[in-house]
Amino acid sequence: MYDPKSSRAEEFISHEEVLETLEFAEKSKNNTELIDSIIEKAKLRKGLTHREASVLLACEIREKNEEIFELARQVKNDFYGNRIVLFAPLYLSNYCINGCVYCPYHKKNKHITRKKMTQEDIRREVTALQDMGHKRIAIEAGEDPVNNPIEYILECIDTIYSIKHKNGAIRRVNVNIAATTVENYKKFKDAGIGTYILFQETYNKESYEKLHPEGPKHDYAYHTEAMDRAMLGGIDDVGLGVLFGLENYRYEFAALLMHAEHLEEVFGVGPHTVSVPRIRPADDIDPSVFGNAINDDIFAKIVACIRISLPYTGIIVSTRESKATRERVLSLGVSQISGGSRTSVGGYSEPEPEDENSAQFDIYDTRTLDEIVKWLMELGYIPSFCTACYREGRTGDRFMSLCRSGQIQNFCDPNALMTLKEYLEDYATPETKEVGEALIRKELAKIPNDRVRKITGENLVKISNGIRDFRF
Repeated sequence: MYDPKSSRAEEFISHEEVLETLEFAEKSKNNTELIDSIIEKAKLRKGLTHREASVLLACEIREKNEEIFELARQVKNDFYGNRIVLFAPLYLSNYCINGCVYCPYHKKNKHITRKKMTQEDIRREVTALQDMGHKRIAIEAGEDPVNNPIEYILECIDTIYSIKHKNGAIRRVNVNIAATTVENYKKFKDAGIGTYILFQETYNKESYEKLHPEGPKHDYAYHTEAMDRAMLGGIDDVGLGVLFGLENYRYEFAALLMHAEHLEEVFGVGPHTVSVPRIRPADDIDPSVFGNAINDDIFAKIVACIRISLPYTGIIVSTRESKATRERVLSLGVSQISGGSRTSVGGYSEPEPEDENSAQFDIYDTRTLDEIVKWLMELGYIPSFCTACYREGRTGDRFMSLCRSGQIQNFCDPNALMTLKEYLEDYATPETKEVGEALIRKELAKIPNDRVRKITGENLVKISNGIRDFRF
């Protein structure tokens, strides 16, 4: 039975409810009256149910789809403005005991070079990331209790936060590692992590178990219920995601929103972020064998429908996507992107040797961080390196309440400008700095609150004079 308040995975992600939702959406995809009513509800900026959103995703009426895309742009602007937060992944280790058939880290893969970074390796990599200009990273590691125990991950987090190189500092560490216990999530909370991220890969239990034939990740319920344990452990910012291409995308979309509804029902706050990766080629992995690939048009519509269904939730698109694809979905709802990324274990301080391959997937956007920053600004976006909400305790329901009220804008725009100014002063090329200074002047004038605008302007001058880390 479907029960969003249940603690059991097979009840808050009910297979029968997903199938009924897809059947309802298919029957309703050309029902103009129903679609209009759902769009009108979405205009209230309070979100949609998984059934309502599934109808919009299935909609085949061109004019209504254009309305959906336009509404997504408006909702994105209302809650996130023209800010785009930047981050980079940092792979600590690719040792893994799972058998995930879509991931080159699976334990039977004998081609891939197995690596695990030492703390000294991490210092070199983090220093390189700081020298690029990054302030937030997402750490990644395979599941291996011998090579990657929780103590190793915690030590890595401590090391990352301890490194201060020139004006650089990693101010927020997000964690994307395997499902674990409430006790371990408490340790992550105490270590000062930002968001705990865990991709479901697929919500279809039968497919999930086939795609994870062995290893601890085979346990569908334990994996799917991980976010509940994370929140019970005190982590109030969690990030969901599925790997599109493994299963029918409409199934995944409906179940993803059901998971968000469950978190809202039980904990009073939905996911902080949703990631929308598509399966990509990698060592030992051919995406075509999975048979559920989605094209760019469907991908764009998924992003738009997530945006209007979860208006307060950040949407992340990584360098798995090309420059053209990322540009298309930025306005439709994406609020965070990675830049200058490496998906190998190491590779920031110096390139990985040609005879080694430790990457998890191929990167499609290979531009440098500076090129991405300049590109964003030329498109009219403010590249943001802000971590203020996390460090000021504006997380979980506190962040969501500010977002719902619109008050978050009083913090985010000034903080974005000040962190961008830091980047321009410390890391940007002359061409990027010129574009950025013009953008800052333009955006500073738009800050509606006189006092906030005045303080922001004063802090920008102080940043030019060498002082760092201002935040509202």
